[in-house]
Amino acid sequence: MNYILNIHTTAEKAIVNISNEHQLIGTSVNSEQKEHAGFLHTAIKNILAENHLKIAELKAVGVTGGPGSYTGIRVGLATAKGLCFALKIPMMMYNSLELTAFSAIENSEADSQALFCPMIDARRMEVFSAVYDHKLKEIQSPAAIVLDENSFSDLPAHLAVFYFGSGAAKFKQLEENRNTHWHYISSDVTSEALACFGWNKFKKNDFENVVNAKPLYVKEFYTPAKNVIN
Repeated sequence: MNYILNIHTTAEKAIVNISNEHQLIGTSVNSEQKEHAGFLHTAIKNILAENHLKIAELKAVGVTGGPGSYTGIRVGLATAKGLCFALKIPMMMYNSLELTAFSAIENSEADSQALFCPMIDARRMEVFSAVYDHKLKEIQSPAAIVLDENSFSDLPAHLAVFYFGSGAAKFKQLEENRNTHWHYISSDVTSEALACFGWNKFKKNDFENVVNAKPLYVKEFYTPAKNVIN
């Protein structure tokens, strides 16, 4: 049995699940972003108990390392590192934009030439975004961008582009009717996609160094105190 614990706490909706390879065993979801820290450890404990599993049976832990909520990134990564270090098992880190795109692609009937553009809300008109093709090849690297009418205008005009995620509604207001090949879709990370994404990395031994793994912030973390010091 290849039991994998997956932790996704970088978005408004947190997901914790355990899979046996790509098959989902148990899952728990929290929709209150401010409560992700308190939710996480209880969710792990409950899923293990409900499925009569011991924590020592886990073969790996996968965690979204960003971009997204700074607090969610730190909470998830700290938990994953602690478990992997204590259990001496490998850790996988997921790019939340790539994971969001993977989930959309898994549930899409788009043709093989389509592009997928996940957008994670970064407040005001800023989003974390990237562009992927149907095979998750990176077309545009993850970045923090301030949306305007010219955003993504360098993408091929003849290709269908699907944009989605917590920040996509802001772009929909700017983009609507500008390009008939652009399509706004309501798509979020599913627990099933999270399990499959983790298993794909596990099969490839795509593991992180537990000690040195760093968050995928995309842009520098800002606090008022830091601004005063500088």
